[in-house]
Amino acid sequence: MRKNVILYCAAALILMASSCSNIQMPETVNVIPEPQNVTLKDGAFKVAGAAVYCQPGIDGIATARIEKFANVLSNATGKKCAFNSGKSAKGISFSVDPSVGKESYCIDIDKRSVKVVAGDASGILYSIQTLSQMLPVEFFSGVPAPHADWVLRCVSIKDQPRFGYRGMHMDVSRHFFPVEEVKKYLDVMALHKMNRLHWHLTDDQGWRIEIRKYPELAQKGSVRKGTMIGRNWSTNDGIEYGGYYTQDEIRDVVSYAESIGITIIPEIDLPGHMMGALHVYPQLGCTGGPYEVWHQWGVSEQVLCPGKEETFAFIEDVLAEVMVLFPSEYIHIGGDECPKTEWEKCPDCQKRIKELGLTADAGHSAETRLQNYVTARVQEFVNRHGKKIIGWDEILEGELAEGATVMSWRGVEGGIEAASRGFDVIMVPTSHFYFDYYQSDRTDLEPLSIGGNVTFEKVYSFDPMNGIPESASKHILGVQANLWTEYIRTPEHLEYMLLPRLDALSEVQWCSPEKRDLDRVKRSLEHMGQIYDQAGYTWCKAVFGEYGLPGMPGGRN
Repeated sequence: MRKNVILYCAAALILMASSCSNIQMPETVNVIPEPQNVTLKDGAFKVAGAAVYCQPGIDGIATARIEKFANVLSNATGKKCAFNSGKSAKGISFSVDPSVGKESYCIDIDKRSVKVVAGDASGILYSIQTLSQMLPVEFFSGVPAPHADWVLRCVSIKDQPRFGYRGMHMDVSRHFFPVEEVKKYLDVMALHKMNRLHWHLTDDQGWRIEIRKYPELAQKGSVRKGTMIGRNWSTNDGIEYGGYYTQDEIRDVVSYAESIGITIIPEIDLPGHMMGALHVYPQLGCTGGPYEVWHQWGVSEQVLCPGKEETFAFIEDVLAEVMVLFPSEYIHIGGDECPKTEWEKCPDCQKRIKELGLTADAGHSAETRLQNYVTARVQEFVNRHGKKIIGWDEILEGELAEGATVMSWRGVEGGIEAASRGFDVIMVPTSHFYFDYYQSDRTDLEPLSIGGNVTFEKVYSFDPMNGIPESASKHILGVQANLWTEYIRTPEHLEYMLLPRLDALSEVQWCSPEKRDLDRVKRSLEHMGQIYDQAGYTWCKAVFGEYGLPGMPGGRN
């Protein structure tokens, strides 16, 4: 009898071991961006049916994300993962301890529990993104997958970002994208622990934000009579194109972004790139018009007239409404690509130059000094409302008031100069971070792009601290990539140009230099690609030797 019992127990142990061996444990955490410190351990934590605990002291936004995590787990695994308040030695628990550090978190996983301790609410959100990527990719499908291996590898993780500003840009002026796609864009940013969306809302090709004091700005300034065809500048397809966001939609998007840890920085580009506004209010230009919302790309010589007080009243009215809609500490005022041709001939501008005593010198014309005046006056208005300005690196030309932040896009030189002069800087050089450029050298197989070539590898190679004097390094706030949409009409194409270069960007933003490893991130990218497929994103596979956007001429099948 005793012998039978021993044999029965042995058989049971063999069966249990066989069952556990069927679970394929990952050799690494496969997380992008790679956490700063990872220590792998033996064993796994079984997720299906595990309770989720939220300890006191966690704010409402983070608590809501923890509860959502529990609900998604329940749906995905097919077993209830109850959401609870309080502490527990079992299950998945989240707590906050400020000593961990701002935006930082620690995860400790053993066979009995998953313990997350974060420095703040942002750290809680980032820990959830890390855990989500460590789970089977079916977690992202929205469809129950009870037969997946719902385990988390035992591991200890300590993580924090390298830079405080981790941004992505979205141009909705050249081509407009609905609220649902903007939120999808935000979701994939959050997955990569990014915290700033630079939303380019106005330009020559369309004004995309409702301003209630000037209702025709959106109603008429958002609509162009056609769009140039390909790169043929003399063409116009004659198809009316428009779209804008109401203020209620703006509030919805801002609130959604806040719920996933992202602050939206709006851009109202001035004094150039203003054909959308000049079409509706021609008196704001130097000639009085008529003006049309541009159907072509490029830089218009028709810009706002800074010789007229009416122009500044308009700018301040617009920015006053924008600042109420966006709680961001920053407002982006553009300042780029503003030709001075009309100002040179405009009596009002020349009168203003004379009144201000602006004169040319060896490096700058009087008209350049006039743009300095515009920037300074707008900055003073924004500062009075408790906010700061960001501008493209052209705002460095001439004089720039203290407190402005410079976005260095024409290479890194502007960023180096700005930091050396004591201005905060965000690095966005075209050479590495313009995602509207081709992403492989097989341009014959890729969808039409504006030009240039920024590969995944090129993005990954950038170090924003190169060339920065040590004394000025504190002024490098972080890194951002820009995605202009002249040749991008559809959500699928937008996502294709974004992914997977966003993965490379996120590691530049998050990882310390010694953690950067191109081979490692490419291996992790195979796992991330499966996540994109599950979540319904379109992405470019050029890194893996596949080219072209499905469903487009020249694309892959």
